[in-house]
Amino acid sequence: MKEIDHLDKSILRLLSKDGRMSFTEIASQLEVTEKTVRTRYRALVDQGILEVVGVVNPISLGLKVSAIIQLGIEPQQLNDVTNKVMSFKEVRHVSLITGEYQLLIQVNVKTYDDLTTFLKKLNDTPGIRKPNVMVQLEVNKNTFEIY
Repeated sequence: MKEIDHLDKSILRLLSKDGRMSFTEIASQLEVTEKTVRTRYRALVDQGILEVVGVVNPISLGLKVSAIIQLGIEPQQLNDVTNKVMSFKEVRHVSLITGEYQLLIQVNVKTYDDLTTFLKKLNDTPGIRKPNVMVQLEVNKNTFEIY
């Protein structure tokens, strides 16, 4: 894997703020050629360092209820539960974590009734022994920018 230098980090920083920024604008801000930016960009993508996607704001789609849920899992069922939880359409994020709980998931749904329905479905999943549900009342920062 190629070493990430200051120029690569600067390109990543700009794109994390505005993923649609043109190579010309990036080159101008960084005082390098457009060809340099294009070459660096392609290398970052090819190496799996940079992935360009459209990020959807769930609230704009009516998914206004969000919860972070920690899941205690029966050790021998961790893989099965992880795969099952990842298949739920309501789940936006799944992480393996340390501590008392093994998985951390983020869920977005339209209403609190939908959250209740989801939690019942989650509780019916074999291998989950201890859920800890935290409803997000307000999101004050949610960014993809790197520093």
